[in-house]
Amino acid sequence: MNQPPGLNQLCVHTITTKPWPLDRAVDAYQAEGIQGISVWQDAVLQSGLKQAARTLEASQLSVVSYVRGGFFPHTSAGQRQKAIDHNKLMLEEAATIGAPLLVLVCGSDPAQSLSISRDQIREGLENILPYAESLGVKLGIEPLHPMYADTRSAINNLKTANDMADQLDHPYCGVVVDVYHLWWDPDLEAEIMRCGRDGHLFSYHICDWKVPTADMLNDRGLMGEGCIPLKKIRSWVERAGFIGFHEVEIFSNTHWQRDQKEFLRDVVHAFQHHS
Repeated sequence: MNQPPGLNQLCVHTITTKPWPLDRAVDAYQAEGIQGISVWQDAVLQSGLKQAARTLEASQLSVVSYVRGGFFPHTSAGQRQKAIDHNKLMLEEAATIGAPLLVLVCGSDPAQSLSISRDQIREGLENILPYAESLGVKLGIEPLHPMYADTRSAINNLKTANDMADQLDHPYCGVVVDVYHLWWDPDLEAEIMRCGRDGHLFSYHICDWKVPTADMLNDRGLMGEGCIPLKKIRSWVERAGFIGFHEVEIFSNTHWQRDQKEFLRDVVHAFQHHS
């Protein structure tokens, strides 16, 4: 096993410390020696886009990604066009705050088959890729756990995401590996190697799967609190050639109720000892 990653590879998503406004999160992350930040749109909307850009530019943090675009499928052509327009707006916001990547939760419509939703996702990506390239913002397809296949994403394993990235064959389109969504997949190691070989591995998200899980959306655990084999998966990601940030993304009704400074210290400790 390789040495654990250092703080220079630690990125925290603003959703992890959801109670804090962006400026408070930036100050706290820097104080703990964290080097990267991934920014959720709600944090930008709260502070205003221009102020968010100024706050981030004045900080020492690397802006790693902007979250989250996607939600392309719909039975209505008009709604699909609205999704494309919204994603172009998200790309503009990402460029404004200096984010090199827009993470995509691709969406799904339960009124139609998953295959049709996947076709619409591909069409949406084809539509916005030229604009993404013109702005210098890459697109990261994030597969979501199959429990979200109804409305959140028709992309439910890394193979499907890799297949779509291969079909699109564009340097600005790749995949996001989130352990919460993918740890269960028996083909995960092979698919991580595949996207690393193909140059499609854009982002790596970490947390843990608590046992039992009280809420399928908002009960993610700190690294070490659950059953995900984090160190094994990290070894695969590193062997695939990934050298980017390890992004802590924790949705947790429990942790959001805690003192956020204390929680953030626990994030740093868990990253150093369990990831």
